[in-house]
Amino acid sequence: MLNPIDTDTVIRDGGATGHFPGQIHEGVAWWIGACLVVATKSTRIAVAHDGQPTSATFHQRLCQGAINAQHYACRVTDLHTADETELLAAMADLGHAPGALITTTTTPDGETVRIILYGAEGRPLTEDTGLAQIRRLIADDQVPIPVNHASKGHVEPHTARESQT
Repeated sequence: MLNPIDTDTVIRDGGATGHFPGQIHEGVAWWIGACLVVATKSTRIAVAHDGQPTSATFHQRLCQGAINAQHYACRVTDLHTADETELLAAMADLGHAPGALITTTTTPDGETVRIILYGAEGRPLTEDTGLAQIRRLIADDQVPIPVNHASKGHVEPHTARESQT
């Protein structure tokens, strides 16, 4: 694994959190996106960020990881900048799809990036609902990749009221 992380420190409390640069890097977002799709067995997820430049970079990488997750051909609905309420509403509009929200907070030491992962029911993932599996996949360098080109998903913009298609 290039650029390994301390998965027990970073992947916890409903997602991934770490100081940037240092504990977390952009590649983690790719890994998290792919692993979220596999752990939740999803063909569709919703993704948003808080508008901070670092969050936007992590957001793009998470979307790329999600569309490249094994055979799922995941459709990523991209809200771009949105808050938690907007993300949860979009997840519900999509037929209760899982989701991810990326936020960045400036600290005296740099930035802290948080990737909050939500299950289909709109609550942050727990150890039992996918977080432990995601941590294990990353720690064991088993991040999912697409099995063939037809299995690759795509990113699409969010529209106001999407159907459950």
